[in-house]
Amino acid sequence: MLRWTHWHNEPLLVGGILLAVWLYALLVGPLRRRIDPEVEFPRREVTWFVIAVLSFYFAVGSPLDAAGENFLFSAHMVQHNILMYLTPLFTIWALPEWLVDGILDRSRTLRVLGRFFVHPVVAGFIFTVVFNGWHAPELYELALRHKDVHMLEHLMMYGTSVLMCWPVLGRSMYLPRLHPGMQMIYLFLLMVAQIPLFAILTFAPDVLYTTYEYAPRLVDLGPLEDQRLGGLVMKVANMVFSLSFIAYAFIVWQRQSEDDLTPARVRIASRRPA
Repeated sequence: MLRWTHWHNEPLLVGGILLAVWLYALLVGPLRRRIDPEVEFPRREVTWFVIAVLSFYFAVGSPLDAAGENFLFSAHMVQHNILMYLTPLFTIWALPEWLVDGILDRSRTLRVLGRFFVHPVVAGFIFTVVFNGWHAPELYELALRHKDVHMLEHLMMYGTSVLMCWPVLGRSMYLPRLHPGMQMIYLFLLMVAQIPLFAILTFAPDVLYTTYEYAPRLVDLGPLEDQRLGGLVMKVANMVFSLSFIAYAFIVWQRQSEDDLTPARVRIASRRPA
């Protein structure tokens, strides 16, 4: 049965996290002055980085990982939602513009690759393929049976989600975000692209994943009900993410439109007779 007190401490996981922390600390600490001599220590971004690391470790290192891997499909979908919709946001918010542009400024190859992979068509396509592909029963079961494959699955979901989020949240002169109106279209299309998978998981008449069909039950929930709950969890998380940023993009667009109209209104008012 599940041990709720067990947290993963495998060398590869802990070592990878420590390596990421060390590299980030170098970039915003000792190397900061070499990238941009005038910037201050980015306290806000460092806070977001800490939150990103903690959320990542909670997703893959807490008992949630074992619950999703061996017992509950719905728990696994909660884990995937953290890796796709929370940790990537925190990661992007942890990257100051001066850091991203300072690195890109030193390499034309990185700039070309960056522009290609965060292009909304490319980023959205890669994210959708990875997201849907790993939920195909054969690949899904393969990941559950092999720890290395499961780790690769999670890293691919996280990495492609960062790419997917960049056109909306990225801060970079070289890799600018989309216009708010285009952000709304982009997010809407991404949301639509996930509907087939959500529908299959929610309305399938049979259990799609053998592991959960015969797994011990942690809660009073049958395998088919658990699968439907997992599909619902994924859909709700996707809608909350997409609609929240669509609403935010609309507000930003509205404010920009008002700012653009202000000079014209001033000119019209100045021409009116006293």
